[in-house]
Amino acid sequence: MINPGSRYVALGSSFAAGPGIKPIVDKAAGRSGRNYPHLVAEALGLELTDVTYSGATTATILRDRQDSAPPQIDAVGPETALVTITAGGNDLEYIGTFLRGSLMNTLAKPATLFGKRVANRIRARVSYLKDQTEYDAVAASLAEIVTEVRDRAPSSRIMLVDYLTVAGPATRPRLDVPLNEEQLPSVVMMADGLAKAFATAAEKTGADLIAASAASLDHAVGSATPWTTGFRLGRGVPYHPNEAGMAAVADLIVAKLR
Repeated sequence: MINPGSRYVALGSSFAAGPGIKPIVDKAAGRSGRNYPHLVAEALGLELTDVTYSGATTATILRDRQDSAPPQIDAVGPETALVTITAGGNDLEYIGTFLRGSLMNTLAKPATLFGKRVANRIRARVSYLKDQTEYDAVAASLAEIVTEVRDRAPSSRIMLVDYLTVAGPATRPRLDVPLNEEQLPSVVMMADGLAKAFATAAEKTGADLIAASAASLDHAVGSATPWTTGFRLGRGVPYHPNEAGMAAVADLIVAKLR
């Protein structure tokens, strides 16, 4: 158990930052005051340093600046008691691929008026295939982040928090998931590969694994109680955690710590 008043540092990308969830406390980072780090800190009475940043990669956590922000790892110090890490999706362009595919399909639909060949050319501009070496690289980078955190904060509790499921058993090609029967399974394969990368990194380093992906399978887009948003142009941030999703991830972390 982490004692109240302990320092908690949250590292990660948009699935930790919470863009689109009010209140937004850092517009450049797309960081919400109701993301899972804030909810965990509130539940356990922790002193939170939240450096999560939408668009972050494992490189911007470890060594690269992002916009004007220094590498996120710089926030970790000897007094840090808890660190959560949600990253790697942007290394693979996971949600970016999901978004581009949905956008291209949306554009291709009216293009069928000019013939299927034109529409198919538009859809073909997005590749859904990733090589296993890319997933291995994410696992290695996550393990490197854990190792670096341990070097900076030897007594800290480290949690790898993977990504909420966007496309699950209840997800079907429809208005808010405009992918076809061939594209959707490819996106699911990307999500599975990312989840396995987290599991591999956790096993290699001994860090705790918070498997949000498994816990949210029945709460994907299209379910009765989704924890992520669908694709709606002009309506929030597509394919990202909603308030219920952030609360669910926070509950998983708090339960593990208790």
